[in-house]
Amino acid sequence: MPADSRGAIIAAPSSGAGKTTITLALLRALRRKGVRVAGAKVGPDYIDPRFHERATGCPAFNLDPWAMSDGLLQHLFLQAGADRDLVLVEGVMGLFDAASNGLGSTADLAVTLGLPAVLVVDVRGQGQSVAALVKGFRDHKPELVLGGIILNRVGSDVHLEMLQEALAPLDIPVLGGVPRDEKLHAPNRHLGLVQASERNDLDAFLETAADKMEQHLDLETLQEICTRPAFQPVRSQVAGELPNPPGQRVAIAQDVCFSFVYPHLLQHWRSSGAELTFFSPLDNEVPDPASDAVYLPGGYPELHAERLSQADRFRLGMTAVVERGAFVYGECGGYMTLGKLLTDARGQEFPMLGFLPLHTSFETPRLHLGYRRLHACRTLPFWQDTSDELTAHEFHYAQTLALGPADSYSRCGMPAVGTVDRKAWFPGTWLGPSCTSLVAAGIERGISHQMKGSIVPIVVVLFEIYSSLWLFMKILADRAKESVSW
Repeated sequence: MPADSRGAIIAAPSSGAGKTTITLALLRALRRKGVRVAGAKVGPDYIDPRFHERATGCPAFNLDPWAMSDGLLQHLFLQAGADRDLVLVEGVMGLFDAASNGLGSTADLAVTLGLPAVLVVDVRGQGQSVAALVKGFRDHKPELVLGGIILNRVGSDVHLEMLQEALAPLDIPVLGGVPRDEKLHAPNRHLGLVQASERNDLDAFLETAADKMEQHLDLETLQEICTRPAFQPVRSQVAGELPNPPGQRVAIAQDVCFSFVYPHLLQHWRSSGAELTFFSPLDNEVPDPASDAVYLPGGYPELHAERLSQADRFRLGMTAVVERGAFVYGECGGYMTLGKLLTDARGQEFPMLGFLPLHTSFETPRLHLGYRRLHACRTLPFWQDTSDELTAHEFHYAQTLALGPADSYSRCGMPAVGTVDRKAWFPGTWLGPSCTSLVAAGIERGISHQMKGSIVPIVVVLFEIYSSLWLFMKILADRAKESVSW
């Protein structure tokens, strides 16, 4: 990162305070002023960073203080800030919200990187009480620097003046107050915001939001609050913390149905010498015939099940991949697509690729959310050392209706302490704590399916219930025996 590159964390007391909209608006407003600015996102969110990229015109990375080592966090932050003047990092949930053991919060990242936090406070229905709230957030973690405050959804000029007077004794810069405006509302659905690639009006939205920031916030003071990262570099074998490419020539599904991919992972694969190609199942495209591995990422197959079921060229192309023995990895929505049937929200069943004895359903959504740890049962192309423990994050609403006999490729550590009986949810082999190094009990996840005539497993997935595989990284030794969840 250049010597003059600086950063700050855009945080909030809770989810729903408007930090995503504020972050996007600030990124676009600063870019319009000629500031070379980049965005980043705390946690495993696939969706928000794609909005950051549209706002700034440059790549945005994820920074997860639970799943990543300090060295990897530093490395990715420096990458995000390369040739940039500023990096604004959007927080996740509330400033101090973390896993159940308190690790992995936005505040943890701010301290690790030595960056100040700017607190976005939703002040609807609130007057002088805002001072008590902000004071509590300032004092809760003494090593955290609360560099500024943005008051969001202000009711009037009189309301703003009242809030500013109440906050004055705290001696924290108030950057201004953004008035309530329905034009700043972003559409969302079950896994977050409607994706940036699906928003034809996104640039107009960003311009309108940036106008609001210029009118109501002090952007010069914001830039002054941003500081250079204050961390002692940690030696980190970054390449050793990320998975190997699953093949030399990797074909990756990419469209609005399969879009949950981490850019830093693809960047690592490229730097490792892998050749990456992309294809769109929704557009009935086929994977590169020369590929020796195919990656179907997560996304929204439940919203496009009918169209996917009619993609005959895609189906034939994938069948050819399987028949020649290439490695196929399906993650989250990709895993659902590898199954036999997918039931959508209306209760209609649609045939999928049929490579796995699996029927998934979105008809009765049920939230599954939390950090996970994976232990290998056998080696995989991107997971050679079975003694390594990988970090993962699970977030989905679909459920398994049927799962036939299958082999396991990993054990997934459950988040609760003690015995967690999930057999009522998912079929599988139940493991007690004595069978693993986990504090909690685990459940076999991940299956392979051998098509007729195949000698080796040709379709591999890590999760039994299409969990989002997070960063495929080794956990730091001092975290190895902790069991955590949201």
